[in-house]
Amino acid sequence: MLTMVLVNKNAAYQLMGSMRTSISRDNVTLPQAVFEESHNRTKTRLSSSGITIIPRATTVTGTVEDDTIPTPVVIIDQDSDPDATVVEITFGDRLGALLDTMNALKNLGLNVVKANVFLDSSGKHNKFSITKADTGRKVEDPELLEAIRLTILNNMIQYHPESSAQLALGAAFGLVPPKEQVDVDIATHITISDDGPNRSLLYVETADRPGLLVDLVKIITDINIAVESGEFDTEGLLAKAKFHVSYKDKAIIKPLQQVLVNSLRYFLRRPSTEEASF
Repeated sequence: MLTMVLVNKNAAYQLMGSMRTSISRDNVTLPQAVFEESHNRTKTRLSSSGITIIPRATTVTGTVEDDTIPTPVVIIDQDSDPDATVVEITFGDRLGALLDTMNALKNLGLNVVKANVFLDSSGKHNKFSITKADTGRKVEDPELLEAIRLTILNNMIQYHPESSAQLALGAAFGLVPPKEQVDVDIATHITISDDGPNRSLLYVETADRPGLLVDLVKIITDINIAVESGEFDTEGLLAKAKFHVSYKDKAIIKPLQQVLVNSLRYFLRRPSTEEASF
C-alpha cells in the first residue's frame, strides 16, 4: 500500500535551479530542490525530493526545430512486479543506454537494474526494475515515486533538449517550450469502476505538472480512501494515473465515488484559477 507523506500543497509547481539543501527519509539522503518560475509569471514554489533542474538553454538549432519530435513517455508501474517498481522510458528511437539516468536514480538511494529493451512502432522502450537500497523493497512513498519521475524527465530534457517541446517541464526549463498549454478542463477525465468485490479502479487523465502524483494520492487519502497500487504515466504534456483503491477493504460505493471525483476535479482545476501554472 502506498504510504502518504504529507506535503505543502502550495509546494507543487516550480522547478528552478540548484540543489541547495537535503532531507533524509528512510535513512536515505535526498536532495531537496527549490525552483522558481521564469519572469512574467506568478511565483509559486515546489519543494520536491531529489531533483536537479537544468536551466533553459538560450540557443536553438534549426535541426531541433525542424525534426518531428516524438512524444516522451515515462511509465511508473506498481502492479507488474510485487517486489520492485517497474519504470519504462520511451522517446522514439532517440534514447541511448541511459547510464546517466540510472546514476541519477541511484543518487536517490535506489537500486536500479536494467530489465530489458524492446522496439516497436512507437520506438525504443527501456525498462528498469527499481528498489530501495536500504530495504531492497519496491518504492511505496509517493514523494519518492514523484522524485523518480521528475529525475527521469529532467535528464531527458538535459540530454535530449528537443523533448522539452513535448513536456510540461519544458514550459519553464526546456530548450524549446511547448507551443500551447494544455487546457485542464478539457484534458481532465476521471472514471471509477469496480475492480472486484474488494476494490475499485480509479483512472485520472489530466494536464501534467510537477508534484501531481503526490497531490493525487493526498487528495484520495484525505477522504479515507486507501491507495493499494497503481500506475502513473507521463505521456508528453499529459499525465495518466490508474489507482487500485478501496474504502474499509471494500469497493467504493457510488456516493463516495462522486465525492472522490468532485474532490479531484476541484483540485485539478485550481492551478489555472488560483495559482500560476508553469
